[in-house]
Amino acid sequence: MHNMDKFELQKLRDLPIEGVAQRLGLHVVRHKSLCPFHDDHHASLSFSVSRNTFRCFVCGAKGGTIDLVMRQLNKDFREACQWLADENSIIIENLKLNIERVKRQNFNFQSSIFNIKKYERFFERPWLIPEARQFLFEERRLDERVVRWCRLTSWRDRQGVPWLQIPYYNKEGQLIGVQNRNLVRGAWPRFRFPSGARCSIYNLPILSRLRPGDELYITEGCSDCWAMLSAGHKAIAIPSATLLKQKDMELLSIFNIQYSIKFHMFPDRDEPGERLFLQLQKVLPTLQHHQLPPGCKDYSEYYLKMKYPDDS
Repeated sequence: MHNMDKFELQKLRDLPIEGVAQRLGLHVVRHKSLCPFHDDHHASLSFSVSRNTFRCFVCGAKGGTIDLVMRQLNKDFREACQWLADENSIIIENLKLNIERVKRQNFNFQSSIFNIKKYERFFERPWLIPEARQFLFEERRLDERVVRWCRLTSWRDRQGVPWLQIPYYNKEGQLIGVQNRNLVRGAWPRFRFPSGARCSIYNLPILSRLRPGDELYITEGCSDCWAMLSAGHKAIAIPSATLLKQKDMELLSIFNIQYSIKFHMFPDRDEPGERLFLQLQKVLPTLQHHQLPPGCKDYSEYYLKMKYPDDS
């Protein structure tokens, strides 16, 4: 019916529902998020990891990965499948579009290609607006050298909403993606990703500075990575515990074998954090697990308690 065989379609339906939700800009905590399909203030959207589905008990929205993309991005079935395939580097042979037909329909075929030149200039001279400085230096209390190393910048959209702009580079230092973080507390969407951006492992340029026997910390999300760097450690981040790709794991495995890197991790005190640790341990058998103390849900909180114990 949709010109795809059942096997190809199942690959899209089997993508972790919470990972897809996070990629769409939803903030998932303990298998729940604010529902984007009605004026929600109490995290009514629930995710079932076992069934790989979502459901809102207020407005009745429900379904799987494809349904979530269709509703959130206002796409039809084919467009939603294409988006999921592109975002997760899945090749769907029978979903490839005929370029000539696309042109006749005035479809913007280039929209899924990340425009590197458009975004590179934003990070040549990073600029932090007051809300960004408040978030980075007063709330998170990060080292200014870390902020400069990560080339964080900021901007306001047409509605005046402040955003922190986070660049993703490959190991060679080439820009491959951008993540925008909403600086308004509790606002939605929390994150935005330009079309075609590849935001897999964060802070990959640090790999070029590793030496045999060095220690490398794997964190969950950019904020934890900034905190770990500010604490004086070399660190990378996995932006989503549910979207770790095989090629990312292979890259870490290569460094583990070639350089005998000692890997460490402070998993978040939740199920996705422990799941990520177990995923990584398959390719990094010596990955050392560090337990966060009670009252710290992630490394960022632990960093603040260690650096400023009198504030707690």
